[in-house]
Amino acid sequence: MAGSRKVDKYSILLPTYNERENLPIIIWLIVKYLDESGVDYEIIVIDDGSPDGTLEVAKQLEEIYGKDKILLRPRAKKLGLGTAYIHGMKHATGDYVIIMDADLSHHPKFIPQFIEKLHEGNYDIVSGTRYSGSGGVYGWDLKRKFISRTANYIAQILLRPGASDLTGSFRLYRRDVLQQLVDCCISKGYVFQMEMLVRARSLGMSLGEVPISFVDRVYGESKLGGSEIVAYVKGLLQLFATT
Repeated sequence: MAGSRKVDKYSILLPTYNERENLPIIIWLIVKYLDESGVDYEIIVIDDGSPDGTLEVAKQLEEIYGKDKILLRPRAKKLGLGTAYIHGMKHATGDYVIIMDADLSHHPKFIPQFIEKLHEGNYDIVSGTRYSGSGGVYGWDLKRKFISRTANYIAQILLRPGASDLTGSFRLYRRDVLQQLVDCCISKGYVFQMEMLVRARSLGMSLGEVPISFVDRVYGESKLGGSEIVAYVKGLLQLFATT
């Protein structure tokens, strides 16, 4: 009789801020696609003091799906995306960690493809890409598309990261790799995603990519504004100077 292989567990980190309408849908989709794939997983919801009642909705979802599947790890106030992942990591029990947005812009149907790609190439990181193969962006106006493409293009020229989509935030990491990257990253906001891949390249970590369809949020307000764009440019130049 062949020895049974240990079943890998995946921890999905979902940072939330005012995602009351989106959270039930995204969790239902994650559960649907991962249960169908026979994957062992947990969903860690990191709510940053949402005033719209996101945490109350999360508590109801915890009742529905069970505390073994939904882990609520809220924080008192909005402290930034980078620190949300660090906070979530402390509570993750999986061998692998998936980070994604809770606003339905990242479809959970791609997660099984990420897992397949990871094992196929024995990668340290698998990143969703909007800018390669069949990947794309839907629901953005021309201005938003232009800003995103330009930001990615400048980052490619300055940093040469070996990844086609530096600013995306739908990724699968080996847990120890993510811990190593989190420990050496200095960015806290939107630049955090970019820095993770740049540091990974400098540390010789392997990266696989899966083309994804990115869909603009259905409910709620986008968190991207002028101050985020300024912070992005500053962060980009800082990364260029330090890597």
